[in-house]
Amino acid sequence: MDLITTTAALHDVCARLAEQPFVTVDTEFMRETTYYPKLCLIQIAAPDGTGVLVDPLATGIDLQPFIDLMADERTVKVFHSARQDLEIIWLMGGILPQPFFDTQVAAMVCGYGDSVSYEQLVNDVAKAKIDKSSRFTDWSRRPLSEAQLSYALSDVTHLVKVYEVLVAELLRTDRGAWLDEEMAVLTSPETYRADPAQAWRRLSGRMRKPREIAVLMEVAAWRESEAQTRNVPRGRVLKDEAVIDVASAAPRNAEALGRLRTIPAGFERSRTGADILAAVERGLTRDTADIRMPERLRRSGGNGAIVELLKVLLKAVCESEAVAPKIIATVDDLEAIADDDAAEVPALQGWRRTLFGDKALALKQGRLALSVESGRIVVRELEPTKAADRPSDEDNPVRT
Repeated sequence: MDLITTTAALHDVCARLAEQPFVTVDTEFMRETTYYPKLCLIQIAAPDGTGVLVDPLATGIDLQPFIDLMADERTVKVFHSARQDLEIIWLMGGILPQPFFDTQVAAMVCGYGDSVSYEQLVNDVAKAKIDKSSRFTDWSRRPLSEAQLSYALSDVTHLVKVYEVLVAELLRTDRGAWLDEEMAVLTSPETYRADPAQAWRRLSGRMRKPREIAVLMEVAAWRESEAQTRNVPRGRVLKDEAVIDVASAAPRNAEALGRLRTIPAGFERSRTGADILAAVERGLTRDTADIRMPERLRRSGGNGAIVELLKVLLKAVCESEAVAPKIIATVDDLEAIADDDAAEVPALQGWRRTLFGDKALALKQGRLALSVESGRIVVRELEPTKAADRPSDEDNPVRT
């Protein structure tokens, strides 16, 4: 099995692939020692039986024909769990594939569960088995063996059948529009722009005070910029736990920084230590009036029992409708709904509201009841006069 290693060969095959109604795409990359992913292999397949492997590490190869194929609106680009693949394409060519389809998202809409794996989907949909022997390959090493290349190509050849089955199911159930919001997020450049000013959001879960958030903003932004500049993982600059400790303690001198348990001995006297202290000072001088606390920290709390009921309702609805809970509502969404009937969350908008959100509000307001019948959760709408009563046998139950 040969790799495409020249620009001319890549141009020819991409020209042929552009004539196909869709292509399936996957990438292999390494990022254990870098901030940005290192692209090592590109796999493409098409419904006419074409299967292509491209070597991005080949000397002198120009990947522009591949970028052009990704931008060609005549051909749907199909990925599974596409976020990291799309990040690579964005970094490489400044474009995102259009039209685009993610089989993992589609599988959630079609009832295959939350974040279904490629292996499981191939087994369930394509009735095929994946050879796992090359799963932990170092894709940057050359030459790649026939077994490695065969494993890599299977990632896209099986995806052809998976895509065809899922599209047919979406058409049958008229749920194609349910994917639009998720696909829009994945194909938005904002999803892949690693803005240092937003890096604090990944770590804000333990912060409770505006002043802590202010310091976290500056320290996390400094770390993100440093990792990008040096092209190393964030943790190589400063581990998450250390960033949180610094934000909480706000040390103002080297001695105070050195006393933090997550700061390595001697670190406080280095140039990096000085940079951290400078970031702390910037945080301490920020106007906290301009800091908008994360939504989950602004909630009133005390609604734990309601959240638990909403979780049961979500599970019941999703089992009844054969859709994955994750694509309907997150725990944060449920907490927001428990706290506010007008919460600005996806679960109270569009098709999600029709499917689940309205029921969630009805449950909160005593217009809906949950019960157990023959080992299954039953969801019942209550008549206004019976809102405080136990549901009667005449009520029309929805079983899951």
